[in-house]
Order: sequence, then C-alpha cells, then structure tokens
Amino acid sequence: MRISRYYCISRVRYYIWKSNHLLLTILNQKLNLIYREDDPLKDLDDKILQVVHAFCFCNGKLVVVYSAEKEYWAPPGGGIEQGETYEEAVIREVKEETNMKVLSQKFIGYQDIYELDRVVRQTRFVCIVEPYGPFVKDPDGDVTEIKLVDLIDYKKYVDWDKVGERIMERALILKDEL
Repeated sequence: MRISRYYCISRVRYYIWKSNHLLLTILNQKLNLIYREDDPLKDLDDKILQVVHAFCFCNGKLVVVYSAEKEYWAPPGGGIEQGETYEEAVIREVKEETNMKVLSQKFIGYQDIYELDRVVRQTRFVCIVEPYGPFVKDPDGDVTEIKLVDLIDYKKYVDWDKVGERIMERALILKDEL
C-alpha cells in the first residue's frame, strides 16, 4: 500500500517546532513528516529515496505543474538520478517538466516523510526561471499542464498546511536574494 504524501499531509494532528525543523504526526497513519532547513546530506543512507522540488518563479509568478496520473498540482520536481547533485536534478527536472531554464537557485530546506516501508527525502529549492519556448509534455508523460500562478493564489494549487506555508515563506525571502 502506497501512501500519498500530499493526502496525508492534510490530515495533520499536531505541530511541534524544534529549532530548525517541524515535526508532523498524521492521524490514523504510522507516518511522520519532519521538515528541516539544515544540510540535506545529513543522516543520508541508502534506505532514503531522494527527490527534489523547485519553487520556481517566472516574472513574479509561481510555476506549478499538473500530473494527470496523480491528479494534483505541485512544484516541478522528481527523483535524483545516480551521480547527480541536488542542483543538477533541479535543473533537469525543471527543464523536463516545464521547458524552462533555471537562471539561479537556492536551497530552501527538506522534509523526510516516513512511510510504512521507506523514507522519502524531499529537498526544496527556490529558482528564478525563464522559458526555453512553449510548454511541451515532459519525456516521462507525467506532467500534462503548467501554470504561472499569482502568489496570492498559490494555496489553490499547493496547499501543504503549515509545512507548505513555511516553505513558501522561505522561498519568498530567498527568492529576493537570487
């Protein structure tokens, strides 16, 4: 049984802030989510599936992608390939899913999601991007649509409760440093 990380995040029981991370316990699931803003290579082992997501800004708007298969909107992202750095994975995933070029990027934080059979480390970046050209479906066929969203409307597409609010808060601060 695979647990949808987005579904479970919306069923939060309580939040605990501890220095640089946020711990969430999910109702009716043996699943925890820990959001951190320190080194994503810390405590990394081969049992952790690593993915990246990029909070991309194009002309002041947030870029979101739609997965028809998974039926949700999210920032562009995906798995890190063998031998790839986080930054290289961000550049590749953004290009594949949005046909946009990453002009600059900065690390936001990461979250570990403890599923029943594995840990998923989702590393978050903020990016400034520009289009290479018109949108084309990504090679994997996962992304079927992209949107440039006004910041005031981002929760209509990416609503990850307190963790999402913190990620967006940091993204907006760090975006101005790029």
